[in-house]
Amino acid sequence: MADFVLPTHARLRDALRDVQRTNNGGLGFHMWGSVVDRSGIVVAIAYTGETEGDQWPASRLISAQKANTANALSLDAFALSTANLYAATQPGGSLFGLQASNPVNTGVAYEGDADRYGTPADSLVGNRVGGINVFGGGLALYDSAGNVVGGLGVSGDYSCADHIIAWKVRHALELDYVPSGVDPTAFPGKPGDDNIIYDIDPQTGKSASGWGHPSCTAATTEIGRSLPTTFAVRRRTG
Repeated sequence: MADFVLPTHARLRDALRDVQRTNNGGLGFHMWGSVVDRSGIVVAIAYTGETEGDQWPASRLISAQKANTANALSLDAFALSTANLYAATQPGGSLFGLQASNPVNTGVAYEGDADRYGTPADSLVGNRVGGINVFGGGLALYDSAGNVVGGLGVSGDYSCADHIIAWKVRHALELDYVPSGVDPTAFPGKPGDDNIIYDIDPQTGKSASGWGHPSCTAATTEIGRSLPTTFAVRRRTG
């Protein structure tokens, strides 16, 4: 994918800021966003506030982990969001232990000048930070040919709102030519997508599909379930 140009810092920041101002059902907090390429190298990281401290400092690294996870666990023919991983990574789940499989590169994660975090000179840029994250906010990026070209991670609010914001940002970047996924609920009988799935039984704590995510608020649940129609993924034609 060397000839494919992923979003710049400026484009990521503009899209993230525009989406953060919309109704996402969450706390309305400022956000961090990260983009990695197909090899897991961070190519852009940005925040929506005026200064680094306007959003949770921890979310810088969390956003990069989410981008890494979605990219690392998606294929040209099959997308997995970080939201899809929650139930599968709980004790007894089919992917239990995944969280510990690709640890963060701590030397990369915490080096550099903190005053440059979230800028084009962020020390994460050009490096592989790694890490696995298993709640909402990470999505694979797909170009118009249907190829996975990297990952997007968003953090700073409820995890359910993070997923919503990431979905809208990916749509704005026109990198949502998603081929298929584990969520078939929006259009039964058609290829699924990587939307968040709310099917965890409150009594048993079990996900009917095995890919479910906990609910955060009534608003994030409603908005999240509507994403495949309000911000429909693009499908490759021909």
